[in-house]
Amino acid sequence: MADADDRDGADTVRCWLVERTYTDRGLVDMIYATPDGAAVRRKQVSTTIMRQRGTGTTAAVDVDAADLEPVEDEETRERYAAEVERVREQHGPDDEI
Repeated sequence: MADADDRDGADTVRCWLVERTYTDRGLVDMIYATPDGAAVRRKQVSTTIMRQRGTGTTAAVDVDAADLEPVEDEETRERYAAEVERVREQHGPDDEI
């Protein structure tokens, strides 16, 4: 599922931001994908809390493998894999984007 460089530990996988959507309810929906685009971790955060804590969105997060959801659609997997490659080329894992 992930390259050796994308494994933080035996049960942890580095996932990269591939999609971010702002909702009309003041939330940010983020999707982080494995390098091959085959699995994702969805995360939803309040923009208010992000501002209060001074936290931004990082290019990558380390995710427990058990928390990953499979991506069923081949076209979406390919799109996510291409986006991971683009983000990895332009940003370090801890860069805020």
